[in-house]
Amino acid sequence: MNEKREPTESSGSPRLNRRRALLGIGGLTASTLAGCLGGASSGSNGSGSDGDTLPTPVQGDPEASTTVTVFEDFACPHCQTYVLDVLPTIASQYIEPGKIRYEHYDFPVVDDSSWRAASAARAVQKRTGAKQFFKYATALYENQSSLGPETYASLAEEMDLDGSAIRKAAENQTHESTVSANKQTGKDCGVQGTPTVFVGEETVDPTVEAISSAIESA
Repeated sequence: MNEKREPTESSGSPRLNRRRALLGIGGLTASTLAGCLGGASSGSNGSGSDGDTLPTPVQGDPEASTTVTVFEDFACPHCQTYVLDVLPTIASQYIEPGKIRYEHYDFPVVDDSSWRAASAARAVQKRTGAKQFFKYATALYENQSSLGPETYASLAEEMDLDGSAIRKAAENQTHESTVSANKQTGKDCGVQGTPTVFVGEETVDPTVEAISSAIESA
């Protein structure tokens, strides 16, 4: 990949806080978000290099009135903290009871492993659907320190999938077009770092307290 990598920044970083202060809540107006997320949430994200179009991975109730959208990078340590420490509580309180629609978007920023891991996860999604995608995504974060071809394959095999096929998809970045389309959606919404969490049309800090408060207020 020749794309210039943006530095990953945590939601609590001074730089991000300054940006929020200058641009308003979450750094964007509601009208801007209604345009960038409204259209993307209802359809697919772009076509993979193999000609397939992969939809947005969704958990919870697809028809819920409140949507939580998260832009992530599998190689980002802040995303690892969010998925392993914050998301389980959000899942038990809001996703599993069907109170929200929860969407995942890829926003690779760290290095090439960000793109390859995303393509591996999308290969799992293509073969099994959203439920197994999220399971595999969690496993990637649990093994973030060893992201690479063998990890992509072994995690897939633990889910009774063809490990060599998932490894090949990662190495060839088979679903690069879908991942790139996700990232462009994030850029259109003003996303600059990961994880970035939207509740409805506003960004919130990636904490249980902030997300829960925003969901209850939505």
